[in-house]
Amino acid sequence: MGTQVAASTHGLHKTYGRGEASVAALDGIDLDIGAGQFTAIMGPSGSGKSTLMHCLAGLDEVSAGRVHVGDTDITRLKEKALTKLRRDRIGFVFQAFNLIPTLTAKENILLPLAIAGQEPEPEWFDLVISTIGLTDRLKHRPSELSGGQQQRVACARALMSKPSIIFADEPTGNLDSTSGAEVLGFLRRSVDEFDQTIVMVTHDAVAAAHTDRVLFLADGKIVDELWGPDRETVLERMLALSNGVH
Repeated sequence: MGTQVAASTHGLHKTYGRGEASVAALDGIDLDIGAGQFTAIMGPSGSGKSTLMHCLAGLDEVSAGRVHVGDTDITRLKEKALTKLRRDRIGFVFQAFNLIPTLTAKENILLPLAIAGQEPEPEWFDLVISTIGLTDRLKHRPSELSGGQQQRVACARALMSKPSIIFADEPTGNLDSTSGAEVLGFLRRSVDEFDQTIVMVTHDAVAAAHTDRVLFLADGKIVDELWGPDRETVLERMLALSNGVH
């Protein structure tokens, strides 16, 4: 297991609304995300999973506390610097794929680099494309690809700039079990073979079983964690959480 920290939070609070109408989405979270690890964030609906990921990724302002990506305190960055950090050092994979329908698979994969005015490293491009198994589909548009193929394109896009960390929000949520397994296998290989760091929000115990570590949230707090998870143990912990045991 890597000992370096890819991202961290210190006393992280996120509150929505004001006064009596305020809701504490995150309630004092201290967390280290290990570099070169695959981490899942799980918890009941409304537990703060997506809010935590959005704060870690600099997509949401924090109410109090600090968030670091590597050594950079992103809570102190101005918007322009934060936008550049997200572009250069963070990758995203969303449940809805978020591909541009008029672009080919290859153009979608290279889009973040194109926006940044950069060229892909040929060897890295070939390695990622061969790993996702879509070499013969690069000229196809999203509508000509299956859901699983579209999500693998989205994963390749996230990897192409060699980000410090990738955030995946329910990446298998729209996929059947076979396609979901392909995407999870690719994410797992990205960690094992490319030394990538991935943080995945999921409600799926099968997906969580592909990770190194599962963090369980309830009421805006980390209430449990599990290393080397398997499906059955994850289900047991989730059941206990849903019954209010933590």
